[in-house]
Amino acid sequence: MREREANQRASETENEREHRLAATREREANWRASETDNEREHRLAVMRERLTNVPVRQRMKGSIDWQLQERDTASNVWWNNVVLRTFNQQDWLDNFRMSKETFLYICSKLSPALARTDTLMRKCLSVERRVAVTIWSLATPIEYRTIAHLFGIARSTVCEIVHETCRCIVDVLLKEYIKFPTNNRLSTVVEEFKTKWGVPQCFGAIDGCHIPISAPNLMHTDYYNRKRWYSMLIQGVVDANYRFLDVCVGWPGSVHDARVFAQSTLYDNIEHHHILPNNTITVSGVRIPLYLIGDSAYPLKLWLMKPFAHNTDLTSDQRNYNYRICRARITVEIAFGRLKGR
Repeated sequence: MREREANQRASETENEREHRLAATREREANWRASETDNEREHRLAVMRERLTNVPVRQRMKGSIDWQLQERDTASNVWWNNVVLRTFNQQDWLDNFRMSKETFLYICSKLSPALARTDTLMRKCLSVERRVAVTIWSLATPIEYRTIAHLFGIARSTVCEIVHETCRCIVDVLLKEYIKFPTNNRLSTVVEEFKTKWGVPQCFGAIDGCHIPISAPNLMHTDYYNRKRWYSMLIQGVVDANYRFLDVCVGWPGSVHDARVFAQSTLYDNIEHHHILPNNTITVSGVRIPLYLIGDSAYPLKLWLMKPFAHNTDLTSDQRNYNYRICRARITVEIAFGRLKGR
């Protein structure tokens, strides 16, 4: 019967073939239009089961299912066979700037927001690979094209994953790990500054840092900083152990540090007594409140100390004060240096 049908199709003209295919498509459209939702779900389930049970080598080369299987296999080669099987702890630190344990911990925290489901057309990328693509992009100065080759995905997919994962990191991890200390935690920070750096009542060191960027198309002169390159400013406050307590990101590079500080949420909260308790100590008959330390770019306030200007004659006490303030303020510079090093 199959041989007779094959002979009939071989001998039919072009018009007969078109007529037969049109009739077949019409019958199939009428049949699918009349089927119920349960019948449709059953038909799709049978199709999925058949595709799953057929070995890859028996599938027609060039078919959609064959292409999807080949694409999935190619995208997993480097990740599964090189990273997961051969990378030791030093390889993880060199390439991802963190240990494997830290990487898996980040994946577990971001999993609820980044997890995706498989579809009939393709398998989704796992949370681990999404995070790996993002960290690899942030940790290495290479373009999306190279990352796409490594992970076996498209360049547009790399771009989408990096932006999506960064947004998840900000939404999920920022509020948990970068937050202003309160109550017992604030007392611990103050005590650590006194013990390690010799400055009492200090609860943080503040400074700004320029992050290099490509010149934007709009208002690019606003991002041209005093060092003669384009940048975006990040303001940070760190504790005595170089851990960030507060960040303010997004101002153009030409803006002065003092203006960024005056417009930040941190300034508003401290100025209006929203976050700092009224804890004071007496030193040489003077009541000392809690305070930040910054460089000469910042304004002098009751809760912000900065060094005396070096272009004047200083007494020995003033020079000693400058030494202690600058020595403690180096914590924020070290923190930014570590951040850039990663």
